[in-house]
Amino acid sequence: MKTILILHTGGTIAMSQNEDGGVAPNSANPLDTFKNPFIGKLNLITEDVFNLPSPHIGPAEMLILEKRILQAASENIDGVVVTHGTDTLEETAYFLDLTVPNDFPVVVTGAMRSANEIGSDGLHNFQTAIQTAASDEAKNKGVLVVMNDEIHTARYVTKTHTTNVATFRTPTFGPIGLVTKNRVLFYEQLLLNDYHPIEHVVNHVYLIKAYAGMDPEILEFMDNEETNGIVIEALGAGNLPPRVLPAIKKLLARKIPIVLVSRCFNGIAQEVYSYNGGGIQLSNLGITFCHGLNGQKARIKLLVGLSANLSTTELTDFLSDAVS
Repeated sequence: MKTILILHTGGTIAMSQNEDGGVAPNSANPLDTFKNPFIGKLNLITEDVFNLPSPHIGPAEMLILEKRILQAASENIDGVVVTHGTDTLEETAYFLDLTVPNDFPVVVTGAMRSANEIGSDGLHNFQTAIQTAASDEAKNKGVLVVMNDEIHTARYVTKTHTTNVATFRTPTFGPIGLVTKNRVLFYEQLLLNDYHPIEHVVNHVYLIKAYAGMDPEILEFMDNEETNGIVIEALGAGNLPPRVLPAIKKLLARKIPIVLVSRCFNGIAQEVYSYNGGGIQLSNLGITFCHGLNGQKARIKLLVGLSANLSTTELTDFLSDAVS
């Protein structure tokens, strides 16, 4: 019989509407009263790690989860389910994807409707996440996100709607599997990379979005000794307004890594244009193009790489590798 470790962190899946109609954390997690449909089939171990809305979760909390999961991998645990708020779920999932072994099933899930709302999706997502974590086929898939009967990779999934239960989508590629009533079905295999377990997380790693007529002051504010790294969601295929180039050059001269992704929903950033501020010029200046990730994921990847003390060359390779 397989043993699945369940790590609760809070979020809407653990909340209810209060008497004023607002959704807020409960003193008791409603998932703790989950009527276990896996009796005699799976051994479930439950730990309440946090009870936090997901905007309250950052790299420090993600590190705690990483260390607990790494410990579980040596405790005869067969898989892990993490319940999490949806606002930052994709970032926590990707952090874990980069820092825990690929052959150890880890599934992250949440809910868009609180426990006492009509059509609450929490218990169903919880059950399908457990099914997935217990599946033999979930190994070597990286960290997975299971929501609304779909299985997505932590690397590419993103929240696309503020309230819809089908909010988690994988642009360009789609889900890699489905959960049915009795089966877990995988249709695709994710290209994997080496993981980097870390013991601490660096701070002052920033994410900004480019826009028409972008002001250079926002980059000038980051020109200091505390800044460890910057991710920019650039325009189109990977371009910036030329007025920010002097500030970019100063940051690069300070040896602050700058990583560039596209702000577009689909596609990848790439060195296409040769005009002033175009991707070719930015690459020649020393900006690293991160292929296929959105801004929040690229920031997590940069943070993990810096926290793992990768050398400059190793960090560039790590960030620019399209399959990692």
